[in-house]
Amino acid sequence: MIRSELIQKIADENPHLYQRDVEKIVNTVFEEITAAMSRGDRVELRGFGAFSVKKRDARVGRNPRTGESVEVEEKHVPFFKTGKLLRDRLNGK
Repeated sequence: MIRSELIQKIADENPHLYQRDVEKIVNTVFEEITAAMSRGDRVELRGFGAFSVKKRDARVGRNPRTGESVEVEEKHVPFFKTGKLLRDRLNGK
């Protein structure tokens, strides 16, 4: 499912809301999650999962084509851990 499909599904299930309002709500939710993660905060949606940021230390990697050593800088990457309800639902429990 992509963002536009999510917006359409929410709009279809809530006919009392305008499409532009649903779009604004969805965009605000994603913007807030992104802003919290960029500050290094953890975002938890009970039953769904938790978004957090993990730090990857600098390391020496290899160029797969030449085998040459390459310095890889430290970086921060998004991480998602599923919640128990989502995990159980995916596994048919």
